[in-house]
Amino acid sequence: MKSYVTSYNGLFTRRAVDAPEVERIEIPIIQRDYAQGRDSEAVARIRANFLNVLYDALTTGMPISLDFVYGDVENGTLRPLDGQQRLTTLFLLHWYLAWRADQLDKEQGWKQFAYATRPSARRFCACLVESKPQIEVKLREWFEDQHWFLHTWRHDPTIQAMLLMLEAIHERFADVDCTAAWGRLVDIKEPPISFHLLPIEQMGLSEDLYIKMNSRGKPLTPFENFKARFEQILERSSPDRVEEFAQKVDGVWANLLWPFRGADDIVDDEFLRYFQFLAEVCEWHDGRLPFGDTETLAERVFGPGNATAEAHLDFVIRCFDTWCNIDIAAAFSEIFSQATVSLESADTSKVVLFGIYGSTVNLFAECCQGQMRRSLPRTLLLYAVLLHRLNGTAEFPRRLRVLRNLIEASNSELRAEKMPALISDVRRIIVEGALDGITSFNQAQLADERLKAEMLSKAPALEHHLFNLEDHPLLRGCLAAFELDASLFERRAQAFHELFANSSILPALTGALLAAGDYAQRINHRFLQLGSGSNMSQWREEILAGSSRAHLVNVRDALKRLLDAVAERKGDVRSALKSFTDDWLEISGGVNGLDWRWYFVRYPEMRVGRSGIYACATGALGYNVCMLDKTAMSSYYRDPYLSAIRQQSGVEETAVEGAVAQHWAGGPWFTGYETEARWMRLTASGIEIQCVEEGLLLRTLPTAPSQADAFSRVCTDHGIGPDLLLTIPKVESSGYRLDMQDRVQLGAALLRDLVAAGL
Repeated sequence: MKSYVTSYNGLFTRRAVDAPEVERIEIPIIQRDYAQGRDSEAVARIRANFLNVLYDALTTGMPISLDFVYGDVENGTLRPLDGQQRLTTLFLLHWYLAWRADQLDKEQGWKQFAYATRPSARRFCACLVESKPQIEVKLREWFEDQHWFLHTWRHDPTIQAMLLMLEAIHERFADVDCTAAWGRLVDIKEPPISFHLLPIEQMGLSEDLYIKMNSRGKPLTPFENFKARFEQILERSSPDRVEEFAQKVDGVWANLLWPFRGADDIVDDEFLRYFQFLAEVCEWHDGRLPFGDTETLAERVFGPGNATAEAHLDFVIRCFDTWCNIDIAAAFSEIFSQATVSLESADTSKVVLFGIYGSTVNLFAECCQGQMRRSLPRTLLLYAVLLHRLNGTAEFPRRLRVLRNLIEASNSELRAEKMPALISDVRRIIVEGALDGITSFNQAQLADERLKAEMLSKAPALEHHLFNLEDHPLLRGCLAAFELDASLFERRAQAFHELFANSSILPALTGALLAAGDYAQRINHRFLQLGSGSNMSQWREEILAGSSRAHLVNVRDALKRLLDAVAERKGDVRSALKSFTDDWLEISGGVNGLDWRWYFVRYPEMRVGRSGIYACATGALGYNVCMLDKTAMSSYYRDPYLSAIRQQSGVEETAVEGAVAQHWAGGPWFTGYETEARWMRLTASGIEIQCVEEGLLLRTLPTAPSQADAFSRVCTDHGIGPDLLLTIPKVESSGYRLDMQDRVQLGAALLRDLVAAGL
């Protein structure tokens, strides 16, 4: 088969005697959509590069050749097997320059171009060559506004690609002398843009032939494109290492990644994900935030414009090499664990990764398989492991544990814009073993790490107990709620493990800890947190961790008293908690008055809110409190005093209701702000009871004579006058007016008598 050098316009003017006659070009139905106009970053780069080449050829006088165009020429129609993309772009370029040079009205062969793939694309090409927009228009908008432009064409991939390419041509050729460029473009004798036409005659256009001839034009995968582009980058920045990279990426590194391959049985995506991670680390190391796709990032990090490009390339190569010929899963299993070790185990060398770290400890596998993307904690930990492997750091388990603790405490600090500072601090911790100069992690936790290190330096035998306590799922490295007293630390740590062994002990624990001290933690000016009596997870952020040592002073004081009591107990933990609570109630229930804490300790019903959050109209716990099940006042909640009164009265739950229907047990339930009055309504009579500072207030007198008489008798029996207030005697104590009598028992007796009276 013989080829002929020609141009797009020259196709329609036969130059050689034996050259085939071409009267029109038709893209056959077997061809794919027009791809050079696709809207993606990868195609955008290809498109920009191609247009730059065409621009230079038309403006600098340096002709170019676009390689071979294979095709079947039959009855004057060229049906390209390979070259569709180039021919379509040349067709669009001819239209654009003819439009700008005012040559559209002339009949020329270049207009005879059509797509057989879709009637819509064929129709668009026919309309295009007849279209003559105004010079100063936005091409896409102008075309879409024409009467012949069908609405469905907005979803046709070939037409949309052509419009995008026309916009790209317009942008690139906006400043060119289009008349001169047009003259050069259609020059048949000395064409600036040519190609070799290889006609395949009398063979027909079969699918088998297309597959054979067009296999060379199969689109490169993103990985293949990246490799070619990256090697070009290295040729300019690190030419002595190009061959090393090329050999390893297709050799030992491919073998390394093979166990992590996906269902497609190739490792392209796995390589790109790990490379992207390493390139981003390098970008952060340079003090910049990564942006753009992998190739764009690679140019910035490894290109000749970066003074540290060679160091970064060395880092990447070493980070791949370090995993070769080892059992990677075993290597990570030696470092991390997903479960805490038993208290009896002497081995606390592994660092526990809690739930946020995914389903495996193999961070390399997670990175390659795309499970780590946008997880800053795992990113920092994988970087730490790499630093250790590349530098052979000493005391790595201890340093990694410190890093884990800092990461766990730094939810607010772990942000993408802080990654340059964060990885700098990771290097300082892992490689240098230093805590000084760490600025990006939570500073309260950093201060605590120094205190723990100081205690271990004086009492190294406590390391096992300290690490076990750090690994507790409620603490996750934060011991700010503990006194770091070396003489008492071991027994208190043991007591803590027993106290928080399971959620069934929480109802007794909340009462005992309140008896040990007022440990309530303020969330804001309205909400306080006491820890849930049913939900273990509520104890972490607001009570035991998530704050500085200074903010947890009340928690720490109460906790140490309770831990000491549990450690000195005789019998089981539950018995110890009951004895501790009972002793405190007996001592504190005398002439000094009954404050909110006494009620909360005395009545477990006042501590059953699942969130552990209490809302107070005054901002301080007292006799006017809302007990939240969830975290916002917009959900149903309870009044702890009214709930305790109902529970202590022994009346059926259906005998009373709150501001909303009683949807589930433990009512009455309310809605609204904490400043609103909460009235517990008796179902039979409509009489309502409210807990107020002075006592218990009633309202809604019964109108039926029999009910009115019964209500009057009950009020008389309980000393309730015309103001309908059951007054609780008060005593002054430390500036507060506290109850002298138990309002819950007084209220329970009142409610019981009202219900018994048929009210």
